[in-house]
Amino acid sequence: MNLVTSVVRQANSVARTIPATFLRGGTSKGIFLQRSHLSQDTSKWNEIFLGLMGSPDAEYGRQLDGMGGGISSLSKICVVQPASLEQLQTLGVDVEYTFVQVGIRDSTIDYSGNCGNLSSMIGVFALDEGMVDNTAQRIQNSRITVRAFNTNTRKIVNTTFPIDPDSGMADLTLPETRIAGVSGEASQIQLDFHKPSGARTGKLLPAEVPMTKLEITEGTFCASLVDATNPTIFVDRAEIVNVSKTEDPGSHEQLQLLEILRREGAIRMGLDPNAQAQPKIAMLSPPKATDSDADIEIIALSMGVPHKAVPMTVGLCLGVAANTRGTLPSKFLRRKIVGESKLVKLRHPGGVVEVGALFDTEGKVESASVIRTGRRLMKGYVWY
Repeated sequence: MNLVTSVVRQANSVARTIPATFLRGGTSKGIFLQRSHLSQDTSKWNEIFLGLMGSPDAEYGRQLDGMGGGISSLSKICVVQPASLEQLQTLGVDVEYTFVQVGIRDSTIDYSGNCGNLSSMIGVFALDEGMVDNTAQRIQNSRITVRAFNTNTRKIVNTTFPIDPDSGMADLTLPETRIAGVSGEASQIQLDFHKPSGARTGKLLPAEVPMTKLEITEGTFCASLVDATNPTIFVDRAEIVNVSKTEDPGSHEQLQLLEILRREGAIRMGLDPNAQAQPKIAMLSPPKATDSDADIEIIALSMGVPHKAVPMTVGLCLGVAANTRGTLPSKFLRRKIVGESKLVKLRHPGGVVEVGALFDTEGKVESASVIRTGRRLMKGYVWY
């Protein structure tokens, strides 16, 4: 190899890098990018995102050539930019962001929904990158609230977190709380989805009824089709086990049955059944008699496989659905939900999480909220 060829190859290699931050938000990890660092031609984004994550990895599904981790909760990207003057004036938001779910074994790039876990770190990233004014007037009780507009769902998402008085940056190291699925304690990040109903369909109940029947070749199944933060299909786990003849949520029989139901539910919701990321599907059951910590049990699927915890938007959707009369979640609740915040304790494969929903005087959902934690992992350049 001559010197010129070597220099050209090095230049091309460096050219295929992009400034990035790697963050944990809740039980997910993802790459956070500034919109200004990407090409203005969005048709070039897919190639970049696939390269960043190491997809497609059809043979092994591990994404070893990228930042992905071989499961859906580790194959995510957020693109963030300061809000426009119009957004600032009309919506009162600080930043806008787009969530990207990247396929693992294939080249799927999905923009159809949002991620609750990574949404919890949008405010932190925006503050770190100088997109947010952190003047003293905005700080209350040593905490700041960042308002963000999510382009996927056209909804406003607020995050509230502690500020370090010396640096003016987010302090994520306080021993304030712990969440299921993550070891240790960290600072509390409050995540609020403002008016979350109809994130994709425009309606809280796209089927017009709180509970319906999904009829497929394998049988008829009770389901609630709910659209809050992200559209979700809730089904009765007992019915799934009865037809699939197995308790294993990762079995071929259950996964195949749930995908058929998900596609049927998507059609009923007016959504594309081929978009694997949305709607999601989750199996519900009453908590075990010996489980005094939970109100309801959930096993959710993400990108066709059982989630090791619960996708946070699905958890928030369940919190809203559980407080909506006549839905399948409301029928499975152990206790009557009381209090202004309507907190519901969800038992998922990783532990228990509390989600809340606020309703106005007309019974419409004002907000859905949950407590998360997060951590900065890396900042630098990523090759694609």
